[in-house]
Amino acid sequence: MNPLDAFKKYMIDQTLSLVYIDNPDTIAYLTGFYSNPHERVLALLITADSTQLLVPKLEETEARSYDAIDEVTGYKDEENPWAIFKESVAEDGLFNTIGIESDYLVVDRYHQLMSLFPDASFKSVTSYLQNMKVIKSGEEILIMKEAGHLADEALRVGMDALSTGITEQEVVAVIEYEMKKLGVKEMSFDTMVLFGDHAASPHGTPGDRKLQAGELVLFDLGVVYNGYTSDVTRTVSYGDPSPKLKELYSIVLSAQKTAQAAVRPGITAGELDAAARQIITESGYGDYFTHRLGHGLGRSVHEFPNIAPGVTIPIQTGMCFSIEPGIYIEGTAGIRIEDCLAVTDKGAAPFTQTTKELIVLPVKE
Repeated sequence: MNPLDAFKKYMIDQTLSLVYIDNPDTIAYLTGFYSNPHERVLALLITADSTQLLVPKLEETEARSYDAIDEVTGYKDEENPWAIFKESVAEDGLFNTIGIESDYLVVDRYHQLMSLFPDASFKSVTSYLQNMKVIKSGEEILIMKEAGHLADEALRVGMDALSTGITEQEVVAVIEYEMKKLGVKEMSFDTMVLFGDHAASPHGTPGDRKLQAGELVLFDLGVVYNGYTSDVTRTVSYGDPSPKLKELYSIVLSAQKTAQAAVRPGITAGELDAAARQIITESGYGDYFTHRLGHGLGRSVHEFPNIAPGVTIPIQTGMCFSIEPGIYIEGTAGIRIEDCLAVTDKGAAPFTQTTKELIVLPVKE
């Protein structure tokens, strides 16, 4: 059963008369059609009998090519999409219970829905959608493997680009240019290349810092392939690292490998986090591991579940998520190692294959 048919069965079981979805990734998951509407309204309207898409006029022709969508209604910028929405579903009758994706729907649009359907009650479908998305099909996993292969290539390009005096932003530009040449339409998120202690900010922004010999370089990047994301982090040394940096790297590597080796059906997300966190804590750096161990991914680069302390969700075959411990010491360095993987009956099947052993790159003047 495809995702849309499975969702319609859920609607019937839950006596939902209408479901309103405006999350572009969820619309793509259910229908195959993806568009970023920016501030415009893009909404999938699902009843037991039909699937309608309310779409900006400039996307109407593209949307009509998707068989999963029964009816496409385009609107011009000068038109009121909410009035068109009301009209488009009027013939379906009264709506007693309306499903919404509560973790995505913004307050203003929720108020619009309440004003259009004052007698309806609203029920969140977020949990069900999360549980649908969290188990990937074999086809989805194959796509994500290819996205991982492209991420490996992006890492290779980035490492090859390093030379003394090059800036973080210049390395980002080289990576994204070369990936465009390979046919990649977009990266999963803003590519991160951070030199030295700049990487002590886990989500730092690449800037005009220039690379010097002996510094670590943190790459965090991913690509979108056929609608699915990849995400990988490697920290490499440009020239010989100091003994202290080698020590920190070995701790993070041990934590990452230990947690990844522990992946199996039945273990909880919290237990995976604890496996990595214990190693870093016992090495004296627990206070410098400042984020969760990982996150799910699929069409979105951050999805359910969280691999975090105390999370009791059991890991299941078909789940896909990251394992990415790190140590971040202001004024010294930031080190993170990340693989994303699919869970199999035998354990973890990582999407990226770039070695996790410390890579020491030659200095290029």
